[in-house]
Amino acid sequence: MTEPAMPRAARASSLGGYTLVLLLVGVSYALCAGQVTPNTSSIAFLVQLATVAMILRVAEVNERARRTGWIVLSVAGAASVVVWATGAQGHVLDVVLSAASAFAYLVAPAAVIAHQLRRRHVDGQSLLAAIVAYVLVGMFFAFLYNVVSLATGLPTFGERQDDSLTNQLFFSFTTLTTTGYGNLVPVGAVGRTIAIAEAITGQLFLVIAVARVVAGWERPGR
Repeated sequence: MTEPAMPRAARASSLGGYTLVLLLVGVSYALCAGQVTPNTSSIAFLVQLATVAMILRVAEVNERARRTGWIVLSVAGAASVVVWATGAQGHVLDVVLSAASAFAYLVAPAAVIAHQLRRRHVDGQSLLAAIVAYVLVGMFFAFLYNVVSLATGLPTFGERQDDSLTNQLFFSFTTLTTTGYGNLVPVGAVGRTIAIAEAITGQLFLVIAVARVVAGWERPGR
């Protein structure tokens, strides 16, 4: 009687974990969307680190990789606290924070996707994980635009548009979903190349995710 209850408890725990991850991602997005400059705030970066740390736990990353990840995140978090406490500023610091954010949002969805590929059935956890991964991919591309703009000194959307993290996030998600309002357009070859890659990634992600959900729900009835 106790054996069947354990898997259900484990699944409930994982489901709750992805719920918390989704909430953290939402907080992180809100903090970044409030940035009217291209610079990432230390507080937003700390929330991003907390999100990645939670993902490493929920996605059941192997012990060695998880410990290594937590050490790196702890060091980055301590450095971010020092930056916030001292009020340190500078262009190089902005580039480093942006690059670290992009890397974090590259590792996080990869861990989530790898976790779901190891699972054989589809449930509420899988749906939440897909949403989490999709949003994280959009944020990764937003920070990719951001770090390119900061590193090169060239605005993402030209001189007439505000080159803020808010606009970069907006453009990233309209490109990922192929909505394409057309009010923001990257002006450089690098930005346009990233936009093309993001649009393709968004379409492939949706196709693969939907196919997995359908296949997972069909299997038990066969």
